[in-house]
Amino acid sequence: MLLWIASAVGLVIAYLLGSTPSGDLAGKLLKGIDIREHGSKSTGATNVLRTLGKWPALVVLIVDVLKGVAAIIVARWFYPWLYSVVSTTPPTAFDLQIWVPWAVCLAGLAVLLGHSRSIWLNFSGGKSAATGLGVLLAMSWPVGLGAATVFGVVLAIFRTVSLSSILAALAAIVLICGLEQPLPYRLLVIAGAIYVILRHRANIQRLLAGTEPRLGQSGPDHKAETQI
Repeated sequence: MLLWIASAVGLVIAYLLGSTPSGDLAGKLLKGIDIREHGSKSTGATNVLRTLGKWPALVVLIVDVLKGVAAIIVARWFYPWLYSVVSTTPPTAFDLQIWVPWAVCLAGLAVLLGHSRSIWLNFSGGKSAATGLGVLLAMSWPVGLGAATVFGVVLAIFRTVSLSSILAALAAIVLICGLEQPLPYRLLVIAGAIYVILRHRANIQRLLAGTEPRLGQSGPDHKAETQI
């Protein structure tokens, strides 16, 4: 029972890492605004770029990626330490090989949920793409690097962040299934990628309608505000 309770604490830590509202803090500290009332209403780096500029967006992007990295690092350190504390015998390499990947899987999902449903923002937030990239890089750097490459290439060609994020998420699924990875890692990437894509539902509708703004253009809401 103690192990399950302490494991739940680990998930809370990952969720709170994800919940850190970097985009919201940037808006309040730099311009004294609630970024959720501007542009696309998201707290992600893309809306920060449209609302606050390049450098704040870069900082928010880096912080969001590091949140995902931190959650995986904590899971890989916390659970072996926890196992050794609550167990009467030291954990074997076999035990760690079985349980740590599942701990990483759950922590990855928790940090994604925290970013998109932050407790500090009334359970709103960003699309979880940048934090998801951090999870991938810390969990399996070849998968993370491959997804980041797809994102960069698509962005360079089409200049559309949402399309780049969606295709990068799909690429992550293909890569994790094609490489030799533990089952929990595969489940994490598949579930996380689907979640990120679902978070882009409105963007997908605009992509199909041909109204999705490209990088450097204002979002639909911002255009409407400008015209009023």
